[in-house]
Amino acid sequence: MSNTVAKRKLRSSYATTIISISLVLFVLGIIGFIYLNASRLSVYVKENLGFTVLIKDNAREAEVMRLQKILSASPYVRVAEYVNKDQAAELLKEELGEDFVDFLGYNPLLASIEVKLAAAWANPDSMARIEAQIMSFPQVKEVYYQKNLLDAIHENVRKITIVLGLFGVLLLLISVALINNTIRLSVYSRRFLIKTMQLVGATRGFIRKPFLVTSILHGLAGATVAILLLSGLIYMVSSEMEGVVGFANVFLIAVLFFLVIMLGIAITLVSTFFAVNKYLRLHTDELYY
Repeated sequence: MSNTVAKRKLRSSYATTIISISLVLFVLGIIGFIYLNASRLSVYVKENLGFTVLIKDNAREAEVMRLQKILSASPYVRVAEYVNKDQAAELLKEELGEDFVDFLGYNPLLASIEVKLAAAWANPDSMARIEAQIMSFPQVKEVYYQKNLLDAIHENVRKITIVLGLFGVLLLLISVALINNTIRLSVYSRRFLIKTMQLVGATRGFIRKPFLVTSILHGLAGATVAILLLSGLIYMVSSEMEGVVGFANVFLIAVLFFLVIMLGIAITLVSTFFAVNKYLRLHTDELYY
């Protein structure tokens, strides 16, 4: 009966250890996923920024089309789309839900070129130079963009990257401490077994070996559970942000999963090594404290 109880407690200890490791690795995996995708997310946000080039009313369409081609060929432009007065009126009509042209008796809107910036140029300094260059064209009346939004995104992307890095390091330290404590408790429950093996002449390496092998298996099991949870999360996120995050970048996902596995094995292996060594150094009477 006592052996059955002991085995049940041992299985419970193993299950607790694996669950703790998997949850910690899952959270670390989320941070790693966000950090590895930070560059792509930053590019995605920046490439959705743009500006509107308002065209003067007296500009000829041929000149405007030539300006559009010049902008499209510029290194700072990802997409440049010409919107004439009638198209602008139709778009605004759809937004307002009523025909304002009939109400006013004329179309007050200007033709424009809608420009999406290349990510490398989506910052305040570059935008100021781009604005000055475009304003030099005689067909251009105004360059409109949300300067405050551009400043905020540029500053926030930089801050988020720094904060995410610091948070990741802090979480890693906390995670190592949590996993270490879980493993130490598991080894503590078998401290008398360790000392008994030592007293009958077993070498330290022989005693450590089964504990280290078990720790590697625990690390792999925890990492496997964490990877399954991460896969589910990535799948859900990719449906909302298709093309930005997801399984399309196989190399990035492979790197993330490899890091989770290596981290799981490394933390459990090192924690087990030091925990077992602690009880190998203790005298028999010290095991009761």
